[in-house]
Amino acid sequence: MDIYVIMQVIILFGAIFLGVRLGGMGIGYAGGLGVVLLSLGMGMFPGQIPWDVILIIMSAIAAICALQLAGGLDYLVRIAENILRKNPKHINYLAPTVTYFLTILAGTGHTAFSMIPVIVEVAKSENIKPSVPLSIAVVASQIGITASPVSAAVVAMSGFLEPFGVSYPTLLGICISTTFIAVMITAFIMSTFTNNDLSSDPVYQERLAAGYVAPPREKNVDFHLKPGAKKSVLIFLIGIICIVFYATAISKNIGIFGRNDAIVGFMMIIAAAITFFCKLDTAQLVNTSTFKSGLSACVCVLGVAWLGDTFVKGHIPEIKAMASSMVTAYPFLLAVAFFFASTLLYSQAATTQALVPAVILALGITPENTGSVYIIIASFAAVSALFVLPTYPTLLGAVQMDDTGSTRIGHLVFNHPFFIPGVLAIAISVALGFVVAPLML
Repeated sequence: MDIYVIMQVIILFGAIFLGVRLGGMGIGYAGGLGVVLLSLGMGMFPGQIPWDVILIIMSAIAAICALQLAGGLDYLVRIAENILRKNPKHINYLAPTVTYFLTILAGTGHTAFSMIPVIVEVAKSENIKPSVPLSIAVVASQIGITASPVSAAVVAMSGFLEPFGVSYPTLLGICISTTFIAVMITAFIMSTFTNNDLSSDPVYQERLAAGYVAPPREKNVDFHLKPGAKKSVLIFLIGIICIVFYATAISKNIGIFGRNDAIVGFMMIIAAAITFFCKLDTAQLVNTSTFKSGLSACVCVLGVAWLGDTFVKGHIPEIKAMASSMVTAYPFLLAVAFFFASTLLYSQAATTQALVPAVILALGITPENTGSVYIIIASFAAVSALFVLPTYPTLLGAVQMDDTGSTRIGHLVFNHPFFIPGVLAIAISVALGFVVAPLML
């Protein structure tokens, strides 16, 4: 490895580290800085900007922020809250189930924010450490991205693998079955083999004695749905069903209206229909929380995926030689690579966009040689390791909203309650993937 390669690696990880320190859209800013330094400073050619991923995120957020403004998200959260409150003893299983399916429906894990306060209150009422259901629920909201039919990560993965015979419904079938079962197994392990007793937590006792812990709140009986809430959910669900059916019916190489274009188009139709039939004030759409988080996601993917593609394309021969020998001999190492890359890239879509094309080349996958495709699909869930560094928004939200103090970040940074369930969920998902994927392909 010569000095230039060492400098390029330093710039790559330096930009990522700076982005993590800045947080939020700063990750995207730092990615753009890294591209400029690699291009102008190191003579590398700029990689491809992931326009397809960015446009899909934008169109999905366009529909979801209309759904939120119409009251549809509040309606879905209300349904989820009723489920949790009616079955409080099963909070460790129901909380991740709710956040998982909200993520699948909306294509973003940020929907978990709305459920965090409810999970805390229900857990307190049953003397269960909120950290247990919260940690599993946050991880479920992240891993659910790899099973959502409208997430940018799944759409990108489908686009990469479709030329090699992997259909859209097959990819979804593998991902949904393996990740959800993994989340439930993780919930069982955390419920059975960890201390769930809130009263035994010394930090909770200290905060309780100091008056920092509020008593569990009852259900908000004054909650009123907006007039168009149910209508907006119906429109959104019909639109999602149309997207799935259309994407299933066509091939990327057939027809004038491809899958990516269809997803963007259908999402815009959903947004227009909700806006029209629910009589929304379009000036208020930009003030919704989903619009703001969506813009942040676009900037992050723009900078980080562009940086990753710039570095990877500059070293394809070396990466291909190293990865082909290692992954062919030890297929699970691809999941390890996805895991650590997503920890740094901070986005399932960015990780997928940056690494999968290089992996396809490294494994020698062609339309005539698709024997190794299952390795990529089985390892896909590992791009969800956004919980490793305790800086992700939903993770921080869970820490801040748990007034019992059970959900806390340790002095060693990595010793936080999300790490073990996150690693378990991904490891089990990947293990199941290596069983299920070959059977379904």
